[in-house]
Amino acid sequence: MALALGFLLGAVIGYLAFRAGALSPSGAWTAALTGGLIFGLGGIHWAVLLLTFFVSSSGLSHAFAARKAVLSEKFSKSSRRDWEQVFANGGLGALMAVAHALFPQQTWPWLVFAGAMAAVNADTWATELGVLSPVPPRLISSWKIVEHGTSGGITFLGTLSALSGAFVIGLLAAAFGGSGNFVVVLGITTLAGLVGALCDSLLGATAQAIYYCPHCQKETERHPWHTCGTETAQIRGWGWLNNDMVNFTCSLVGGMVVVILFGM
Repeated sequence: MALALGFLLGAVIGYLAFRAGALSPSGAWTAALTGGLIFGLGGIHWAVLLLTFFVSSSGLSHAFAARKAVLSEKFSKSSRRDWEQVFANGGLGALMAVAHALFPQQTWPWLVFAGAMAAVNADTWATELGVLSPVPPRLISSWKIVEHGTSGGITFLGTLSALSGAFVIGLLAAAFGGSGNFVVVLGITTLAGLVGALCDSLLGATAQAIYYCPHCQKETERHPWHTCGTETAQIRGWGWLNNDMVNFTCSLVGGMVVVILFGM
């Protein structure tokens, strides 16, 4: 019954997000699946973390849309998330919900889930708010000044936003999880989220596939075609490592940091 209700809630949220323009049809179906597993197998405290991430990230994606529209040519996809984006952010969480159902006496699935959610929330807040910084970003790998929206570029505002996004999830995990000392859970989850987001930036600056549009003379994540219609050419990174895979790695690092710091 709980699982059925979980999938029902996941389907409702996926449909509403689709109607609001936050998800594509494939994104809505994937959100229903991953959300259903997390809601149905995890329970209310799992749902709180997932919904906090989803609502805040969707809201920030649409906030200051006019100011961020000029940067759309930088990103591989629009703010309307497809199935790959949804899975990249929620896939590990769904897997941890299954682990929780299989090992209900263990706390590690919940803590890994909290770390993963803190990481993806931190990364999303950093991306959505960091591009508004009046100070040009610097590439995390070389400290070279780059354009706003460049993969791997960081700013003080973006880093502060990442820390804030991780802190919000850490606060909720400590308040609702009941899995240890409040301050310890808050601190470790927040740190895990920040480390995951910084790892995302590092991969974006070094290993993620980045392309170049000869017509616009700009770097971009878009391939094979830029927003202007010109074919893009890869200039660095690994061709198979796209932004969705980097985001999944971000969540994985967040979960791993929690495991390491809790000594599991």
